[in-house]
Amino acid sequence: MKVKKEDIKSGNIIDTNVLKRLYQFVKPYNRRFYFLVFLTLALAVLAPLRPFVIQKAIDQPIAQNDFQGLVSMTFILVGLLIMQAIVQYGHTYISGWLGQYIIRDIRLKLYRHLLSLRLKFFDKTPIGRLVTRNVSDVETLSDVFSQGLAGMIGDILQILFILIMMFAMSWKLTLVSLATLPLLFLSTYIFKEKVKVAFNEVRNAVSNLNSFVQEHVTGMAIVQIFTAEKREYEAFKKINNEHKKANIRSVLYYSVYFPVAEVIQATGIGLLVWYGSKGVINQAESGITLGMLIAFILYIQMFFRPIRLIADRFNTLQMGIVSSSRILNLLDNKEYIPNNGSYKPHEVHGDVSFKNVHFAYNEDEKVLKNISFEVKRGETVALVGATGAGKSSVINLLSRFYDIQTGNISLDGVDIKEYDLDHLRSNIGVVLQDVFLFSDTILYNITLGNPNISLQQVKEAAEMVGARKFIERLPDAYHYNVMERGATLSVGQRQLISFVRAMVYNPKIIVLDEATSSVDTETEEMIQSAIEKMMKGRTSIVIAHRLSTIKKANKIMVMDKGEIKEVGTHDQLLAKEGFYTQLYNMQYKEVSG
Repeated sequence: MKVKKEDIKSGNIIDTNVLKRLYQFVKPYNRRFYFLVFLTLALAVLAPLRPFVIQKAIDQPIAQNDFQGLVSMTFILVGLLIMQAIVQYGHTYISGWLGQYIIRDIRLKLYRHLLSLRLKFFDKTPIGRLVTRNVSDVETLSDVFSQGLAGMIGDILQILFILIMMFAMSWKLTLVSLATLPLLFLSTYIFKEKVKVAFNEVRNAVSNLNSFVQEHVTGMAIVQIFTAEKREYEAFKKINNEHKKANIRSVLYYSVYFPVAEVIQATGIGLLVWYGSKGVINQAESGITLGMLIAFILYIQMFFRPIRLIADRFNTLQMGIVSSSRILNLLDNKEYIPNNGSYKPHEVHGDVSFKNVHFAYNEDEKVLKNISFEVKRGETVALVGATGAGKSSVINLLSRFYDIQTGNISLDGVDIKEYDLDHLRSNIGVVLQDVFLFSDTILYNITLGNPNISLQQVKEAAEMVGARKFIERLPDAYHYNVMERGATLSVGQRQLISFVRAMVYNPKIIVLDEATSSVDTETEEMIQSAIEKMMKGRTSIVIAHRLSTIKKANKIMVMDKGEIKEVGTHDQLLAKEGFYTQLYNMQYKEVSG
């Protein structure tokens, strides 16, 4: 089993199309968003005021031995600090709140969209990749809204206000202070590009890990049956190693960049102190005061800090754009069955008709060719044939899991596309060979959380199918947790639960897809009478490998390579000595042998 690796390319931070579409998720919270913008602006203004107040305190009350003036300046400084703390608290809380609400909405919309996609999409898309979209990618967006975007805007505004204050104080000290800035910009750019590549590799590795682990844990039985544990372990080790290498590369870039940035900043402060000290000594000539020099030292520290952070925030934003693009691409996927029908009859009788139906999962590979048949209310039609003959495709089309290319499928004389999709499917009870049970109680797996189905209805359906005794012998009975995929139950027990699940919705059409092929003979005999009760008064479509189970069918259709080769009752088909007779004789030999 090989999982196709996903290649994720860098996003463009100024991708206006992505940003516009992301803003649609911000709109419901516009008032908080604009308040956050106001708080960001307030923080950008408040922070640069502190060095200015300190400069005034040193140059005026301290230099003039004015104790009362110093007390006043101290109160102003404390007031600024308190105000900044309150604004910082509001900014942090609201940005986090906004981020969490937005990603909640995105995740809900994404999951709702996944629920509407047709099965064809899931046939060709690794589940692990969809998990990455709904969990990891959306979580990345949380960082964008709560840290990256607001933080970067705040940093840029703060840098702008600091420059204004510095130039207002002394343009000479400003130029000296920023002498090392080109070096910082160069190192920041190199760091940004290197980390961008590393982050892309990390996201690739995470997506590939999710896909690999999900698929191989699901297919663990196959891995162990064919003793492929060592090979699969080595394959996982390789993907995991790629993830480790990508993370280590990003750690290396961080460990190099921040010390380099510190050295550049320290060099800038050193030049400032050297030049500023000479200015303070020759104050009358230079106009540089001690308070001004101290304020500039504080400013240079405040100035370099956001520049260092911007590189990190930029990559957060960039990865957010990558995740956003992937999420939006999934939301743009139109592979869903359009629910344009509105027909909801009070009662469905169950007359099914296929007329000249052609269908292909892939356009160049037809699975069904010119299929035509009718099943009247209360009749049972059986589909038989070799694997790949197209039997399961027939029932998939009836439930509109896929749509046909040409032809017509009708229920009670009305095209199934005219029906409301939920109403159509609620009248078709399907029992599959491969029963899927959720990691939950038996009650939930039967009702699927439908509050309109009572426990009494479940018990009645279980009694009818013959599953009530084994269910009530279990610990907690209907509230017994079957664990993941029903691992604590036997194959026969899982199949019986699927029968109860089909019956509790009281469908007008029953579809049995190899429903008894996985159970032992004793269990099959036990549920045969239940199947007869289920079929009574209902239209039934049965797919069966065991021909002995369909002898009483009103009509048997033999399919081969997507076509109906023979139609008739069991006795009629045996008399023809054609395809059906060959299948019957092969099974008879297998049983007798």
